[in-house]
Amino acid sequence: MKRQINRASILTLLLLLVATVTAQADKVDDFVKAEMQKQRISGLSIAVVKEGKIIKAEGYGLANVELNIPAKPETVYQIGSVSKQLIAAGVLLLLQDGKLSLDDKLSKFLDGTPDTWKEITVRHLLTHTSGIVREAPGFDPFKVQADADVIKTAYPLPLRFAPGEKWEYCNVGYFALAEIMRKVSGKPWAVFLHERVFQPLGMDATRTTTLTEIVPNRADGYVWRDGKLRNAESFFALRPSGAFLSTVLDLAKWDAALYSDQILNAASRELMWTPVKLNSGASHPYGFGWELDAVNGHKRVQHGGSLPGFRATIARYVTDKVTVIVLTNADNANPGPIALGIAENYIPGLIPQRTVARVDPKIFDAYIGQYQPNLAVTVTISREGDKLMFQQNTSPEKQELLPESENSFFTNANRLLTYSFAKDEQGQVTHLVVQNAGREVARAKKIK
Repeated sequence: MKRQINRASILTLLLLLVATVTAQADKVDDFVKAEMQKQRISGLSIAVVKEGKIIKAEGYGLANVELNIPAKPETVYQIGSVSKQLIAAGVLLLLQDGKLSLDDKLSKFLDGTPDTWKEITVRHLLTHTSGIVREAPGFDPFKVQADADVIKTAYPLPLRFAPGEKWEYCNVGYFALAEIMRKVSGKPWAVFLHERVFQPLGMDATRTTTLTEIVPNRADGYVWRDGKLRNAESFFALRPSGAFLSTVLDLAKWDAALYSDQILNAASRELMWTPVKLNSGASHPYGFGWELDAVNGHKRVQHGGSLPGFRATIARYVTDKVTVIVLTNADNANPGPIALGIAENYIPGLIPQRTVARVDPKIFDAYIGQYQPNLAVTVTISREGDKLMFQQNTSPEKQELLPESENSFFTNANRLLTYSFAKDEQGQVTHLVVQNAGREVARAKKIK
């Protein structure tokens, strides 16, 4: 009798577990589909990885709209600058091999570098602190060129700042790292990475982008323009800064490898996720091909990527040991918030719960107007009945600002952010202030 009770109890627990997992999966599916509709995303694939093991992998929408081919976990996307962490890994492998130092000067590897570049090191290139312009003027997306030739077109240009003085995103730096990899390894950088990273990990779908070779399960890229879905243009040129095609399943294998010494040893992984230190002694939250931050106290390392027709992101919640990978074939997609919304379902307390307060809508009138954080962006705050609305000139969509108090608001689209209105001594509203987890991240001046 006791054995029957135990078996019944175990069966009940198993059924409850299955029901919970199913409900969670359905919730994620519903969230992703709603975001795809809102963002006009044609196709999207996700993987959720816990301690290196996939706990959810799914495809949504269409990898090819014209042929009605569904997106799957096996669908191959361009991953854009998510590739930077893979280029960085190649450089760290050469460091582990004893073939270079992070403090080696760039001029040691590249011919004819100008005197202004003489203090630029491998570390500066990895961390976007070299001062080199973001894009080389000779880069042509529709022309196949050697990396060295593209880099040389930036030689005549002045540095934007002294090496190590600031952080500023720089794709040329990753062209230079690929060229260093080629010279030091004695192999094309794509071959080196295939042999040392992709092949050992079984990342069989990951490779450099190509328009001519047959790539099974390849997604086509799309852009929403003038109210219509259109085919995105394709780059003929291979950019080391955004080099690779991959799948969520392959990137999950890469994520799993980052828990072990299989590719990078512990010292290399620590270097990769350490904030860069600037000349002033201050640090910037970027490592080697990874952005470093925290979400509501949960440490995160992440990176996004974009190329025409594609947007991608990988986000590793370090202490929670949960990774979310989102790949899309839509130029207008914003996969970062999608990854965050998915992660919320697997990490309790990741996004704060907020409560809408009852306030007199008349107080909204003082907030109505236009605000500018910079010359390119204008934010319009308007009132529609009893609702306070928020809209940027860069987006056709309005969002409701929901009150937590008379001067603190949030949106359902991103509950991490709060919006408040700063006033002068006369009580007149002067700025719209945006905070992330209590830290000010933007301030827009009222202009009208």
